[in-house]
Amino acid sequence: MTARLVLQSADITRALTRISHEILESNRGASDLVLLGIPTRGVILARRLGEILDSIEPGSVAVGFLDVTMYRDDLAKNPTRAPSPTQIPAGGIDGKTVVLVDDVLYSGRTIRAALDALNDIGRPRAVRLAALVDRGHRELPIRADFVGKNLPTAASERINVRLVEVDGADEVTIETAGGGQA
Repeated sequence: MTARLVLQSADITRALTRISHEILESNRGASDLVLLGIPTRGVILARRLGEILDSIEPGSVAVGFLDVTMYRDDLAKNPTRAPSPTQIPAGGIDGKTVVLVDDVLYSGRTIRAALDALNDIGRPRAVRLAALVDRGHRELPIRADFVGKNLPTAASERINVRLVEVDGADEVTIETAGGGQA
């Protein structure tokens, strides 16, 4: 496997800052805004977005996380991590704009699972999607409203998002099988 670096720490920070401003513009401010990160790295990205939004409009954004493990439609095929509890901010999601945050948007199946999980929790006014990386290859009609970087890939390639809180470094790489160029 050969890995090619496509985003460094500064690139990720710039992308999250831009996404934060786009969220505020789209929502016309931060009122009734809830960020829900999808574990694992989506939770970290949601917290970072929340910090950036808080620096722009202090005390205005609620951040939580939404575990979608048991809502996935591929549990029989793919081993997954153990479920973790969902944490919804104290004000709930009813009548609010919920921004789902994930690291990589690929087939759309994780987001479909997140939408199913949200239905069990409440009724948001609107649901938006923020992804650090959109790599294409959608299997469902789902698109991100806010994207840090579009990285068209081959299906055989793998996108690795590493964040300092979990992995000790901030970077995004594309891994190519067989040592070829991406």
